[in-house]
Amino acid sequence: MVVCKLVLLLLLLYLFISSLGLLASSFRLLGGKTASSVFQQSAVLGNPVVGLMIGVLVTVLVQSSSTSSSIIVSMVAADFMDVRTAIPIIMGANIGTSVTNTLVSLGQMGNRDEFERAFAGATVHDIFNWMCVLVLLPLEVLTGYLYTLSKAVLAAFQFEHSEEVKIELLSKLTKPFTKRIIQLDKSVLEGWALNDPAYNNATLLRRYCSSVVDANTTEVVTCNHIAAQIPLGDTAIGVMLMVFSLVLLCSCLVAIVKILGSLLKGSVANVIQTVLNADLPYVPWLTGYLAILVGAVMTFLLQSSSIFTSSLTPLVGLGLISVDRVYPLTLGSNLGTTTTALLAALSSEGNRLHPAIQVALVHLFFNMSGILLYYVIPFMRIPVPLAKMMGRTTAKYRWFAVFYMIISFGLFPMMIFAVSLGGPTAIYSVLIPLGMLLFFVILVNVMQAKCPKCLPSCLRSWHWLPLPLRSLQPLDRVFSKLACCCCKTSDQHLYMPPSERYDFDDQAGIQILVHADKNKPSIFSSNETCA
Repeated sequence: MVVCKLVLLLLLLYLFISSLGLLASSFRLLGGKTASSVFQQSAVLGNPVVGLMIGVLVTVLVQSSSTSSSIIVSMVAADFMDVRTAIPIIMGANIGTSVTNTLVSLGQMGNRDEFERAFAGATVHDIFNWMCVLVLLPLEVLTGYLYTLSKAVLAAFQFEHSEEVKIELLSKLTKPFTKRIIQLDKSVLEGWALNDPAYNNATLLRRYCSSVVDANTTEVVTCNHIAAQIPLGDTAIGVMLMVFSLVLLCSCLVAIVKILGSLLKGSVANVIQTVLNADLPYVPWLTGYLAILVGAVMTFLLQSSSIFTSSLTPLVGLGLISVDRVYPLTLGSNLGTTTTALLAALSSEGNRLHPAIQVALVHLFFNMSGILLYYVIPFMRIPVPLAKMMGRTTAKYRWFAVFYMIISFGLFPMMIFAVSLGGPTAIYSVLIPLGMLLFFVILVNVMQAKCPKCLPSCLRSWHWLPLPLRSLQPLDRVFSKLACCCCKTSDQHLYMPPSERYDFDDQAGIQILVHADKNKPSIFSSNETCA
């Protein structure tokens, strides 16, 4: 029975990874032309904030940082943009690629405890990338250190064109399945971005392939994948593929979680959990750096940071890997994906070689700088507690997960891009006040927790603010009414994390600790709950 479960688990994992590839293909079909046309906005790309948001949006649309990076390299090589302009876009691509594992965490929404852990484990990647940008983008604008450092390394080493270097392991196994379903022509994305007239009427879906008849004759025939046989346009096929891949992904994820839950029970789960989260004997401080190395090597072999981090998410949800341990694994994954890009850059030809290598080096140094900032010094590992806070919030308000994804990877970048059309004055008049407000709120919250006596009495709590500005409760009532056919007054309970039990006093504007016993059931009273 155990052997059968293990075989089924491997099959489901294979389909799960394949579904991630199919989902990326569907997004490219739906948003590829839009994403490529965004790069043609040369008038606004010079603004680093705009470039950052374009990088986020494009990578979310094509679901692949390597694809968006290859487009950027092509545009730099063709003199459509310079390396300095490309650097913020590369930073944005780093953020956009983290949306996949956040999407995967939604598969464990049915269990609040698992969802809390899974969402925290997924968003630690998002938070790290956003926090890196908050520090490194202004630093780059002021000093140009990433550009200077990458240029110095490029000059110090004589890089030469080599034959295509490509490491294939997992992709070699999944391609036979995914290629039978769909095949895309990625060169079309570059043609659209470069505004090449030859690609004006091209389709991203590869419908026709060359077939060798004899030594001197070839003919064009319809490709043998399923999508080529469907007489519909790219958009319609993209929608169909997205629905299919999401259903396959969610089904595999739910089944994987259930099988792992049945296999890893009791003492077995405790042993695995202890081993995965244990520190190295005698040198515990080296454990995290070993995890970074493991994450980098695994991502290098898998050739996808999204696949590696998405595979970790359900394990975090099951409690087998802690958020603290998945954090260095995620940082290693960020490094691993840059080495893959560097190898791909070495295979570039002619005038593309040096720009491709410099862009890859910028990506590498950006992630290395992030690790130096937010990991090397233990108290600077801020993304971990922030991710845990996000997990607690989504466990209490499950709608917040979708709300967060729409805001972080959609509405916010789109809003900044729209404001940017008004020029630098408009964008900075919006961003500077927002940044100052965010800094003030964070500073006050830290001081409220660490040294409240240093604050004026009015700032020691947020009770003076209207309830919608200090709590998600009013918004939760709105979503609850929309989601439920009817609501009733009862003594049912809403979820609170097992480690801390609070009640909320709407009049006083404070949270009251009920108890902090992890063994007691979750209780958080509410008068209005859905039937």
